[in-house]
Amino acid sequence: MRKIIFLIITMISFWGVAQNNVIFDEATKSYNAGKYNESIENYKKIIDNGEHSAALYFNLGNAYYKLNKIAPSIYYYEKSLLLDPSDNEVKNNLAFARNMTLDAIEQMPETGFSRIFSSITEFLSFDQWAITAIVFMLLFVLGYIAFYYLSYSSQKRAAFIISIVALIISVFAVLIAYLEFGSYRSEQPAIVFDNEVIVKSEPNSRSQETFRIHEGTKVFVLDTLSDWNKIKLADGKTGWLPTKNIKFLKDF
Repeated sequence: MRKIIFLIITMISFWGVAQNNVIFDEATKSYNAGKYNESIENYKKIIDNGEHSAALYFNLGNAYYKLNKIAPSIYYYEKSLLLDPSDNEVKNNLAFARNMTLDAIEQMPETGFSRIFSSITEFLSFDQWAITAIVFMLLFVLGYIAFYYLSYSSQKRAAFIISIVALIISVFAVLIAYLEFGSYRSEQPAIVFDNEVIVKSEPNSRSQETFRIHEGTKVFVLDTLSDWNKIKLADGKTGWLPTKNIKFLKDF
């Protein structure tokens, strides 16, 4: 009975993947034909089916960009980078989309160490770093086994060096994956979807205006109180805005 249930689940999974592939191809054809709204509908069907991928979000970002819908295009480019932070094509398209926003927000300067750390952690996502750690741990095990069974001293020396280097890289990758996962969980980025949002000093409409931000601006949510979110900009400014004005990136 268990084998039958497992077989049914496997068949359903394969059918779902095949169906998503067909929809993806249709969406791509629509995009190439300039039917961007139609391609968006098809890409979103795949998301509704439970699939999330960097390529899917990248294509959605491109389709919205072609329609001059800046906030959705930035939103999906950012989601694509969450899954594949090393994709330079996504970074380039995101830079073009950001140039169309009204807010020119300067990034707070980073120290030398934090800049190096960011360049390392952003090279891969935390799950990709975890996979890297597993691969090099397997290489360490294979090197250790080879060291044990090889006869010649030169071969043993090579196997020993390979295994030690693989172990060091594996431990390093685990550490980076752990730190990046902690950063991933602590940060709650979101994109502003309203044309203009008045950011308040307190979580109510009666409080003083602090500053204004516009469609496509990326914010980081620090706290939530009822229907209000305390946000922080890349330049360090903070304030409160209604939850309805933003859309969280990490909603998958």
